[in-house]
Amino acid sequence: MAKIELCNITKKFGSITALDNISFEVNDKEFFVLFGPAGAGKTTILKVIAGIEFPDKGEVRISDKNVNHTEPAKRNISMVFENYALYPHLTIYDNIASPMRSPLYKKDEDTVKKEVLRVASMMKIDHLLDRLPSQVSNGQRQRTALGRCLVREPNVFLMDEPIAHLDAKLRHFMRAELKEMQSEFDTTTIYVTHDYMEALSLGDRIAIIDQGKILQIGTGDEVYLTPASEFVAKFIGEPEINIFHIDLVKKENQMFAQMLGQEVNCKIEEDVAKVLEAGSYQNVNIGLRGNDLTFSFRKENEEYMNGKIYSVEPIGNKTILVIDVNGQLLRLIAPNDLKANIDDEIFVRAKMEKAMFFNADDHEYIYRHNQNELLGVK
Repeated sequence: MAKIELCNITKKFGSITALDNISFEVNDKEFFVLFGPAGAGKTTILKVIAGIEFPDKGEVRISDKNVNHTEPAKRNISMVFENYALYPHLTIYDNIASPMRSPLYKKDEDTVKKEVLRVASMMKIDHLLDRLPSQVSNGQRQRTALGRCLVREPNVFLMDEPIAHLDAKLRHFMRAELKEMQSEFDTTTIYVTHDYMEALSLGDRIAIIDQGKILQIGTGDEVYLTPASEFVAKFIGEPEINIFHIDLVKKENQMFAQMLGQEVNCKIEEDVAKVLEAGSYQNVNIGLRGNDLTFSFRKENEEYMNGKIYSVEPIGNKTILVIDVNGQLLRLIAPNDLKANIDDEIFVRAKMEKAMFFNADDHEYIYRHNQNELLGVK
């Protein structure tokens, strides 16, 4: 068991700053997810923690002990890489068993066999144990690498996109298995992914990273409901959140939003209006997710804005409907049996009680209705 602390870590590769003064803490037994686009610095963080890379500045602490000068083998960390890193000359059995045969963590062969069979069964590769890595599929190699990581009891699991190469059905199954395994092993886990579904479903907390900087750390609800910036809001969720500029209008002591060149006045919730007034915000963007817009093929009331259908994208149990409102493309979720044609007239309404508000000058998050209530803050 271990608590991990990164204190002001900077790591450069030539002129490229991979990590820019990063600091965060992972609690003992926590499942902590590093989430961001390719090249954000996620894998570099894992390598710094494991001791494969050394920081140019800053301090890595494991269980309150500085490990900057501790060899990787002595940090008692188990890591699974995205590129498998299997021994090509060893069988699947021996690859999984290899951590328990190392000089530092050596186990007797009866224990080795028991643990290998247990993990192989969990990974659904127990019928492949006599094969070499070259004789199995990429997904099976990935499960072998994951099994090798899980076969012993380290202080920390480091997982670099361990299920990225699995097929969709198995990936969904393994998400649930990983969460269950982590609670059983009772061990600190740091997990890297660029899949927001993995991040939200697995993480006790999520750190969102871009260009070597931490943009936000929080629970799944916190990063989804109250994203720190427009970038974070766009990076989480499918379809991508709709963000566009609004004009604030004050009428009879109430605040309204005018948007997308329409004359419709959308009432802003009272608690949001107070925050916008208190901060003297003038240049404001609104964020509306796909579920935060409703549509109709007739103008049901004055809150509906008129547009036309730009595209209809059926994706199984739902349809992504893209609507053009004065040149702004709005993405919203519609039933999978929707019958609609491109360029048909359509009307759309914003659910203002679901809207997020951002400062258009710096693109940072401002507020949303019932924010504290949504996050369970008293």
